[in-house]
Amino acid sequence: MLPCSWGLWRSAIHTLKTFSRASPSARGLCIPTRAVCDAETIFALSSGHGRCGVAVVRVSGPASSMVLRNMAGLTQALPPPRTALLRRITDPKSKELLDRGLVLWFKGPHSFTGEDSAEFHIHGGPAVITAVLQALGSLEGVRPAEAGEFTRRAFHAGKLGLTEVEGLGDLIHAETEAQRRQALRQMDGELGRLYQDWSYRLKRCLAHVEAFIDFSEDELIEDGVLNQVDSSVRQLETEIERHLKDERRGERLRTGVQVVIAGATNAGKSSLLNTLSSSRQAIVSHHRGAPPGDHCEKPTLDIGGFPVLLSDTAGLRDSTDSVEREGVRRARQRVEQADLTLVVVDSTQLPPDPQLVAAFLQQHLSTVLPSPEAGMTAASDKVLLVLNKSDLVPEEQRERTEGELRERPGLPPACFLSCSTSTGLEDFLTVLQSRVKTLCGDPLSGAPSLTQARHRAHLQQSVQALNQYHQYRDQDLALAAEGVRLALTHLGRITGRVGAEEILDIIFRDFCIGK
Repeated sequence: MLPCSWGLWRSAIHTLKTFSRASPSARGLCIPTRAVCDAETIFALSSGHGRCGVAVVRVSGPASSMVLRNMAGLTQALPPPRTALLRRITDPKSKELLDRGLVLWFKGPHSFTGEDSAEFHIHGGPAVITAVLQALGSLEGVRPAEAGEFTRRAFHAGKLGLTEVEGLGDLIHAETEAQRRQALRQMDGELGRLYQDWSYRLKRCLAHVEAFIDFSEDELIEDGVLNQVDSSVRQLETEIERHLKDERRGERLRTGVQVVIAGATNAGKSSLLNTLSSSRQAIVSHHRGAPPGDHCEKPTLDIGGFPVLLSDTAGLRDSTDSVEREGVRRARQRVEQADLTLVVVDSTQLPPDPQLVAAFLQQHLSTVLPSPEAGMTAASDKVLLVLNKSDLVPEEQRERTEGELRERPGLPPACFLSCSTSTGLEDFLTVLQSRVKTLCGDPLSGAPSLTQARHRAHLQQSVQALNQYHQYRDQDLALAAEGVRLALTHLGRITGRVGAEEILDIIFRDFCIGK
């Protein structure tokens, strides 16, 4: 341990100044505080829009108690916190009765936003909701909330970290069971705790390196401090890189598995799209399924609880027409970018001899897949063969062909299907669900999933910054320390919680400053 000295205080101040040199916006940090600077009281409808049995109007801010007294006619004490009370809700100025409903009081900091809050549970008719909102807007010092403002105040009050805020947003927009599970796990703080643990360990490394820089010549540092830092940095690199090597399962589950239907002209691609969209086993949601920023509206299919964004492509064939060639080029590009490609084949075009079918399909796939030279084994992980129009193939030939294809592991899975009669649809959906589940993973097993492209970018930059530590470790320890600091900054941009004060806390505790 280090003895107490003015030099260590100097090191602590040096660390604070160095870390704080860049502006908060340049560092990308947003450090929550328990006090919310905005003293305005806000309100908004917090339940869904449209006619419903019950609507919830939320109020948050220092004037919440005044709002509750005036609107619910409470002349004496407020109701006990988190206790529903049936009251007549009136306009505070005209005293007109607006509705009869439940009111609840949440005393800060024990509320969602960390502030004094109130809720009005009213009948969900549009006229009732409008009247209550207009009455709230007439009160002095009370204004409508901006989009996301309640959650923003919860973040600034330290109630939620950035990863938890993102999980809450994903939970609100979740359309499938697997999306709900993943979002709930993230909102529960599991992903944030993982990143916070990495941040804490990096802060320790940075504190120890900073102290070594200032006091190694005075022999005030324990032997082996830098060796411990080296080991910790390597371990952190390994853990972050392992987290990054997830094949984007969490991101894919969050935004939807991109499934593209491809194949030759008249193979039945549009029929397959229509069959899946109208299938009872595949629940269709017409909400936006594309990632934020993508303005392409696509129906989202719920395949066994996993989201699938299904799209058709132009028929793949050689053509002299420039417009058709452009359509084929775009189709191939979509196949290359897809998570999974459903290659539709007209089964009436298969060779009558089942032993020749495998070679036929391999040749057919080489015309559909963008990189046939990569080999069928690599491509088979991203491809399912759909042998359409199976009702037009003799049953004996179909059974012999199925047996032959099962013995060819180099080919992607092949399913006979008739879009006109739905024969084979259930078996095909079982295979599709299994493949989609593999692409997304189980959101409840193992370490929490990396769900945001933003997280991935900052984690990759953190790894690069830690490489800087190793690069300069034996040449310039100050530059090596800067690598650790940059890695910590990028983690802070994910969680929104990192500051020089936290590094100082570790210096004071680990090195016995100021005893």
